[in-house]
Amino acid sequence: MTAGMGQVQRRVRGALALTAAFGVVFVGMAQPAAAVDVQSKQWYLSAMQAEDMWKVTTGEGIKVAVIDTGVNATIPTLRGQVVKGFDATEAEGDENDDYDGHGTAMAELIAGTGKGGGLKGLAPGAKIMPIRVANTEFQNKHSVNPIDTVDAIRAAADSDAKIVSMSMGSEFSSPKEREAVKYLESKGKLFFASAGNNANDGNKEQYPAAYPQVVGVASADRKGRVAEYSQNGNVVDLASPGNDMPTWCDNSFKSYCDGDGGTSAATAIASASAALVWSLHPDWTANQVLNVLFDTAGRDWKKGETSNYLGHGLIRPSMNVLKGKGDPGDPDISPLTKERTTGPADSSKQPDASTSASPQPAKNGAEGEKPVAAEEAKSSGDESQLGLILGVAAVVVVLGGVAYAVVRRRKAA
Repeated sequence: MTAGMGQVQRRVRGALALTAAFGVVFVGMAQPAAAVDVQSKQWYLSAMQAEDMWKVTTGEGIKVAVIDTGVNATIPTLRGQVVKGFDATEAEGDENDDYDGHGTAMAELIAGTGKGGGLKGLAPGAKIMPIRVANTEFQNKHSVNPIDTVDAIRAAADSDAKIVSMSMGSEFSSPKEREAVKYLESKGKLFFASAGNNANDGNKEQYPAAYPQVVGVASADRKGRVAEYSQNGNVVDLASPGNDMPTWCDNSFKSYCDGDGGTSAATAIASASAALVWSLHPDWTANQVLNVLFDTAGRDWKKGETSNYLGHGLIRPSMNVLKGKGDPGDPDISPLTKERTTGPADSSKQPDASTSASPQPAKNGAEGEKPVAAEEAKSSGDESQLGLILGVAAVVVVLGGVAYAVVRRRKAA
């Protein structure tokens, strides 16, 4: 859907930037956090009323495909949580050989049990399907499949996973990848991807988050504030907790490091949120699950409008799980594109010349709009109060600091 055809008007919303509000946190300077203390740092679980939601659903019956650096299924918190996946890299090892530690941390945030002092997942009843792809560093050291991301997305589409979570991104798009994303949507899957952590470095759109069929996720802190590093614009559909989250320091899995999980962690939390809702309503379609997440998101603006910083708002699965709120809407119409998603799909179909030459459609939004700092947002009641997701009333502001970087992917043309 082109920008001019969008039924949802995207407005520039944010707040007064706070310069250097917190100390700058670089990946290489992150401090080790003892595993026994790591759960005390998962502030968002209590803020999102996780314990109360787990009395209703833990995400059981839902598989989440994690397209990332691999998932180490042997650590205590993920034992029994990981099913057979797929290695799209075609390099040495398989999908359970996490060469970075990043994919394992994302899997924990989604479905970790917390055993052994590891990270607790927001949806501990869900299962993880690891799908390994190469980041730039891995690609530079190994001979890898040049279209691993394409193969990964198609593998997820053909699997029995309902949700796809990809906390990786690239500034580059390709016709084959675009068609893979469309194919995945046609198979009834829900695809979440990180918006990116480079708002202060060009703020270029990241793929796959920028594809119209993908839910782009921004990062927020414990006060419901959007981070300065979190990329903004038409790519953002939702915001989710991402700041101040420990992740593995490296692929030795000996210790966690303090820092920001960034839009990577935010994507994992958004995916887990969808797993909770979908588990509670197993007969719903992906469109209905996403409709409810959009409908119940924390915001202080008119329903149907979106923000360049938060999209539809801050994700709040508890509004549906605990209060039964949210309109699932039409099961066959995508809330992202407003187009019908049902119909047969051919996984072997390649884009024709006309499709390959077509420009990438913009996400819902006003054409030509540029994200700028806007006036301070004001809460306007129970349904729109931004702080509800985090247990406090808060305005949306831009937080200073540098996050744990989303893994940047450079794919062969």
